[in-house]
Amino acid sequence: MLRHKRHFPCELISALKEVVLFNITLTIHCEVSNNSQIMLFLCVRWSSSSGSSRLFSTLAQTLSSAALEDSHVDSDDYEYEQADPDALLRECEAVLKNRPPRMHRDFVMTRACSLQNTPIRIMQWNILAQALGEGKDGFVRCPMEALNWSERKYLILEEILTYRPDVLCLQEVDHYFDTFRPVLASLGYQSSFCPKPCSPCLDVHNNNGPDGCALFFNRRRFQLLHTAHLRLSVMMLKTNQVAVVATLRCRLTGQVFCVAVTHLKARSGWEAFRSAQGAHLLQQLCDLTTQSEEGIPLVVCGDFNAEPSEEVYRCFMTSPLGLDSAYKCLSEDRNTEPPYTSWKIRPSGESRSTLDYIWYSERAFQVDTVLRIPNEEQIGPDRLPSYHYPSDHLSLVCDLSFSQQPHRLM
Repeated sequence: MLRHKRHFPCELISALKEVVLFNITLTIHCEVSNNSQIMLFLCVRWSSSSGSSRLFSTLAQTLSSAALEDSHVDSDDYEYEQADPDALLRECEAVLKNRPPRMHRDFVMTRACSLQNTPIRIMQWNILAQALGEGKDGFVRCPMEALNWSERKYLILEEILTYRPDVLCLQEVDHYFDTFRPVLASLGYQSSFCPKPCSPCLDVHNNNGPDGCALFFNRRRFQLLHTAHLRLSVMMLKTNQVAVVATLRCRLTGQVFCVAVTHLKARSGWEAFRSAQGAHLLQQLCDLTTQSEEGIPLVVCGDFNAEPSEEVYRCFMTSPLGLDSAYKCLSEDRNTEPPYTSWKIRPSGESRSTLDYIWYSERAFQVDTVLRIPNEEQIGPDRLPSYHYPSDHLSLVCDLSFSQQPHRLM
């Protein structure tokens, strides 16, 4: 019998002693990760009293204090039972047959592409955490039935399967272990997940654990060289926002590039905070990508919760890393972001904002195609999310090609 001993913080021990006083059912699931670390997942059920809710919050925050240590990275040599993506897409369509059809979106070609190029398809998407959609975000024009996870997960998977990215960057993922990791692994993706240290999902009754950022890539096409999980800081103080950074090598050409996914602080009034988080992320990326003389090309995806008028956007545009935004290619002047990437109605009113971006190293990549933003008629009068779209944020998809193609490896 394999035995493991782990020392828990005294705050957790004190909280656990009080569990019986509040009639809480506590289930501990233990998983041994690929690097032999022990990962503990606690499922807590409690009564509706305010005292037990406070206790649950204490438990959740204590456990999540080591969240970055418990982040998940798939092993490259892990064996997965492979699924047929076309069959899975048909399954999604069958489950969703009683819902309105998915929005049709065309790709816009931004330049003449060489047939010799094999572009890298990048997908960026805040998929809306299930716990937040049902319990906190207050989408007043979206029926609760439309947010039912038993069908909404198929809407999310349908979107991913429709565009089949080589690299997939997601935010607000709170069903990583039970849905996205196993399903996407069966489709050939390797992945890494970093939860928020104090996720707001944990405050919602019957939650599925913390939400966070997840990065997936086609393991047949790319080899993982390095992964970093970052907790963003402001004035040297750690915040609740995180990032996942992966360095990948193309198995066919040997080209190396770095991909990062992040989700910055939300809400009006936090502009300076977001700017500081962005500056910290840029510094970390600079340290990771300038280890060689020529530097490593970079792609940064995220929900920045910031309009192009904010300082954090200007920080990325003027960064010494030489980044540009892929979705500016949709505009006539190639210098203007889309009018919106999120459109929702909450009790406070209607909000139409540009918050999501795909940044890329301008010297290293060229943008071949960009997925068009749906128009107002396609989105519908009730805005997002809805019966036909699972999130309040639109997915962004683009094809990037290296500016210089090396000789193929023998």
